[in-house]
Amino acid sequence: MDLILKYFPNLSDDQIEKFSRLESLYKDWNLKINVVSRKDIDELYLRHVLHALAIAKLIQFKDGSKLLDVGTGGGFPGIPLAILFPECSFHLVDSIAKKLKVVDEVVAGLELTNVKTTHSRVEAINDTYDFIISRAVAAMPTFVHWVKGKIAKQQNNDLKNGILYLKGGDLTEELKTYKTATVYNLSDYYTEDFFETKKLVHLPLKFRG
Repeated sequence: MDLILKYFPNLSDDQIEKFSRLESLYKDWNLKINVVSRKDIDELYLRHVLHALAIAKLIQFKDGSKLLDVGTGGGFPGIPLAILFPECSFHLVDSIAKKLKVVDEVVAGLELTNVKTTHSRVEAINDTYDFIISRAVAAMPTFVHWVKGKIAKQQNNDLKNGILYLKGGDLTEELKTYKTATVYNLSDYYTEDFFETKKLVHLPLKFRG
């Protein structure tokens, strides 16, 4: 928890309390339904929570923003961001039901009212969002294809509507056709070695009406 406060010192008491409870909730549920590896659960705040919150180092979502978390797995990056932005709505989608069972229990345990979950492939979701967030579920061309037509027309934030994608390694090849993509190094935000090769990609996408 100290790691979160190191980079996000202005959290409210309620946010601190919710972030503090994350570890015990995940450890408890992970014993029943394994969604996070043993090594990762022991470093939950570094490898999952802080990683997810890197998006908040780039953008402070305006109240009322709608976000879709594709392939949320155990609830990342959606749940940490939902704690940080209680006035935004988060839709967490995954095609694997057992993962969403854990997400639903964590959401209930934290009493988060701004999160909904759907067991589905993202292509079947019929709604539009300011941003589509995710953590390395596919190569960018595949991901862009999946989320086609899901970007809202109205621009509410300082960053253009589109994809915010957490990924690692050399992205040159998969981003070469996306001239508007901007890549941010997480090592610019965080000093821990874990983030040395981690990146955040912002790819603006136009509304397709």
